[in-house]
Amino acid sequence: MSLSIPQLGLGTWQSEKGEVGRAVKHAIKVGYRHIDCAFCYENEKEVGEAIKQSIDEGLVKREDLFITSKLWTTHHKGENVEKGVRESLQNLGLDYLDLYLIHYPVALKLSEEKELYPIDPNTGFTLELDEETTLESTFLEMEKLLDCGLVKSIGLSNCTVGQIQRMMDCCTIKPANVQVEHHPYLPNVELREFCLENDISFTAYSPLGAANSTMRDRDQPVLVKDEVVLRIAEKYNTTPQHVLLKWSVQHGAIVIPKSVTPAHIEANYEINDVSDLQCEDMAELDNLHVLRGTFRTCFLVYFGLSKEFPHPEELTDEFRTMVAAMSN
Repeated sequence: MSLSIPQLGLGTWQSEKGEVGRAVKHAIKVGYRHIDCAFCYENEKEVGEAIKQSIDEGLVKREDLFITSKLWTTHHKGENVEKGVRESLQNLGLDYLDLYLIHYPVALKLSEEKELYPIDPNTGFTLELDEETTLESTFLEMEKLLDCGLVKSIGLSNCTVGQIQRMMDCCTIKPANVQVEHHPYLPNVELREFCLENDISFTAYSPLGAANSTMRDRDQPVLVKDEVVLRIAEKYNTTPQHVLLKWSVQHGAIVIPKSVTPAHIEANYEINDVSDLQCEDMAELDNLHVLRGTFRTCFLVYFGLSKEFPHPEELTDEFRTMVAAMSN
């Protein structure tokens, strides 16, 4: 049976400290029950404080919430996996996570300074790939977190069909969820369909195209301003944001739009009140990446990968090639 996750959640990626707590608390007050977090966002403590305040004020019970966090790349090896989840739990003030994901399918060596992003200031590249730690070994360590009750389910993020299949072939527990960037400029059709066919829930991050992301190339077209999206929004007397969220939802995705603006948080929550898009409109949105080109807002720059790198299908090999070139 697939994992049951509220189809709409609040994303917290790039939500600034001093704002993210208010956003989480407002979202819970509005009715959100799904909050997406990650250790590397460096804001989990404030998120946890907002969750605690909401529970203490009787807005919600812990068991009503679905909280996701993610294992960072420098915590992939052995006992560091449990240390990673315990640090997130401590930051969030929680006893367990509903879902824990491997954030990226790449293991980096943890520096003595325990830096989140071990970047070489002279090159801009990450320092050292952990060649000994495989994705399979990390996932097997994740399975142990289920046994000790620290998490209720585990999965993958920023992965590929091949990597998901490897986990299904060698691990005891199938990934319950996969989270990747997903919107009409980057539909990830093969991966999405593979997940849904294999009873793996599929979460779309940056479902609105992340126009304000600090990692987004400013030369990219802005999805919420695309003339096709605007025309469809006008047809349904709704917003471009609603059109894009509806497109993902109708494709079976869970959506986690990020916002710290109360009005936007409230507007996104109204997605269930929006009429389903007709087949011809879904098809036109499906074709946008062909019409405009494929655009990724998260370029995996922390691994030294270029903006032209289209998809992390061979992420480890690409990284290894770049490191080798730097050493020559």
